Amino acid sequence: MPILKFNAIKANDVKIFSRDLVDELQRITGSPREYFTLEVISSVYITDGIEVEGPPIVEVGWFDRGQELQDMAAKVITRHVQSAGYPNVDVIFTIFNEASYYENGNHF
Repeated sequence: MPILKFNAIKANDVKIFSRDLVDELQRITGSPREYFTLEVISSVYITDGIEVEGPPIVEVGWFDRGQELQDMAAKVITRHVQSAGYPNVDVIFTIFNEASYYENGNHF
């Protein structure tokens, strides 16, 4: 953890910036590199019966790290996604409750 899910962003684009993105997020959060999960979501977006490009969205799931650190992470994520040619990017954080997050049957 953290878990980053990329919507309407091409997998090849994520591959290009993934190493540098995780390097920066690792420095900000202090989380070990192996705790990060990056997933590219393949979805079909439809408007009025026509397939359209979806809005670039990055969903971040993690434990609360405070507003300042969250703001820093959002800026880092936005910069990397924009560098891949996506000028408008939404970053959405979901805060996990430690008592509701289980690893191998044990909560944190």
